[in-house]
Amino acid sequence: MADAGWARIADELFTARTGALTARSVALASVVTAACTVLGVTSALLVTRTDVPARRFFGVLAALPLAVPSYVAGFAWVSTVPASARFEGFWAAALVLTLVSHPYVHLPVAAALSSADPAQEEVARSLGRGPWRTFLGVTLRQVRPAVAAGALLVALYVLSDFGAVSILRVDVLTRAVFTAINLGFDRTSTLVLATVLVVLTMVILLAEQLTRRRGARYARLGGGAGRPPVRLRLGGLRWPALLWLAGVAALSLGVPAASLVRWFGEGVSRPGSTTQIAVAAGNSLSVSLAGAALVMLLALPLGLLTARAPGPVAVALDRLAYVSHALPGLVIGLSLVFFGINVVYPLYQTVWLLALSYAALFLPLAVAAVGAAAVQAPPELEEVARSLGRRRLYVLRTVTVPLAAPGIGAGAALVFLTCMKELPATLLLRPTGMDTLATELWTRTAVSAYAAAAPYAALLVLIAAVPTWWLSVRTGVLAKGGG
Repeated sequence: MADAGWARIADELFTARTGALTARSVALASVVTAACTVLGVTSALLVTRTDVPARRFFGVLAALPLAVPSYVAGFAWVSTVPASARFEGFWAAALVLTLVSHPYVHLPVAAALSSADPAQEEVARSLGRGPWRTFLGVTLRQVRPAVAAGALLVALYVLSDFGAVSILRVDVLTRAVFTAINLGFDRTSTLVLATVLVVLTMVILLAEQLTRRRGARYARLGGGAGRPPVRLRLGGLRWPALLWLAGVAALSLGVPAASLVRWFGEGVSRPGSTTQIAVAAGNSLSVSLAGAALVMLLALPLGLLTARAPGPVAVALDRLAYVSHALPGLVIGLSLVFFGINVVYPLYQTVWLLALSYAALFLPLAVAAVGAAAVQAPPELEEVARSLGRRRLYVLRTVTVPLAAPGIGAGAALVFLTCMKELPATLLLRPTGMDTLATELWTRTAVSAYAAAAPYAALLVLIAAVPTWWLSVRTGVLAKGGG
């Protein structure tokens, strides 16, 4: 970037436009993160700790928006809301991004609530605290790492999103980066704005790190055999709570589903469409599985290191992993195109270079899941195993990893889902002639061919429903215990 000259960089950086883009990006991330935290914690509490009707069903529905790409949700809302209402702008984007992002908070919080130690809550209740004071003063403290990890992922996701903000016409940093690349390939403007995104990411990571409570204990000894917590009796609030869950599900899934149903039949009836859809689905599965495998291979040691040895090196590696997550996929894709052509040419235009882009983009999703699970795994069991003469690798394989298995599995499923709907990096780095569900969907929606795009979007959601259901099972949402 210095090749452009520091004067040129300063002229691009210190402008009213850059300031406005930065302020709008921060405001959008703040609003969506706050809303997702409320939605995610509330829905997780209702489906894991209360007697709300159909809680297991709504627990699954609360995770399904992960399968809906932000650009699909944006198109669905734009095509559903009457044109006279002009569904666009800051608050429209905030609504759409909140509806597709709140599972990032719901899933880890639901998992943490399901595995949190009920003994601490029982002690608080025995000392005269009511159920809600116990929840606020004891339960939330236990699941605080999960809430923080989910909120952090939401903030970084919103900063890096391009699909929804582009469709809904919100000028933020990511849209400006894409515009600078597409209109004349202004490298200086692109790199300056991308650098601002990196700086914002580092500020968010630093703020999150400073709010962590050192020395806090979140694990329970023998967590695998713990009693299920007693569910809160909502009484007269059961039906309002049910309506709340149903309303969130209707907005998150109902609008996209209605839009897909509207166009689905016509899209499938096109000649040759079934074969194209099947090929795209196979390609999506193969590249997403490769990406998820690589991401988990990198995330497992990093997440365990952060949880078990949180020193300066571990913290630095953990924070560094989040930096690339805030960059637009197109920036990561362009960087890897250059890297592939000039450094590792045999990997250029291969699935593995695409998988490397997924690792750069989505490593924090897995690290957060692994780290949160490892924090709740009691270290005393590992110490006992080592005192019996077991080597560290043996303890890791037979004690630590099994205890953290739900978090590891949740991270893998979450990464797989995100790889399935990743668009910019896939467009740039996929092998020649390979189209995925996401690229086919974008190609058709970009020219307003909604009927042709609907089958790809529907299949994307259906495939994603399988790991989403598994995620819900692993979080304990479907458990029947706890009277």
